[in-house]
Amino acid sequence: MRKLPLIFTLVSFPALAAPAAPESGPYASMAFLAGSCWKGDLPAQPGQGDVKQTDEHCFTWVYGGRFLRDRHVVHADNGRPDYVGETVYYWDAPKKQIEYLYFENQGGVSQGAVQPAADTLVFPATDYIEDGKPQTYRSHWQHAGSDAYDVVTEFKEDDGWKPAWTVRMKKTRAVSE
Repeated sequence: MRKLPLIFTLVSFPALAAPAAPESGPYASMAFLAGSCWKGDLPAQPGQGDVKQTDEHCFTWVYGGRFLRDRHVVHADNGRPDYVGETVYYWDAPKKQIEYLYFENQGGVSQGAVQPAADTLVFPATDYIEDGKPQTYRSHWQHAGSDAYDVVTEFKEDDGWKPAWTVRMKKTRAVSE
């Protein structure tokens, strides 16, 4: 089974100690995520039978709105331990772009950029590394109304890009931290 930082599988607010989401500035394209949790049903994975999995992302502003944090949990209905991860988005002023660092409880890491485009956040190709092994992927998150967005993720194979999954993330609740 393929593994990938589930930040891209789905995707996820006004936090109590954080400022309101910026209407302008470098994070304006991501502000709709902040202060809320978003949840989606993951498609069945090969070799896992009828195991149902959900992915929930909760986004909060941290350090006075200088960073956006996404904590996520993938929960399976078969008793398997939860898969958890965290992404921190930050503004790279010299590059004039939003970048991120992702890490998860099984030791995998990924880092890359986010490019706003109309009603979509584009995550260009980058590598997810676990146990020294890279897997190249790319993703985009497209608005689907005011309370949902669609995540489309692809893997790079020898013969080109292959679809991995598409997940509709729906706003479920305000973040409680």
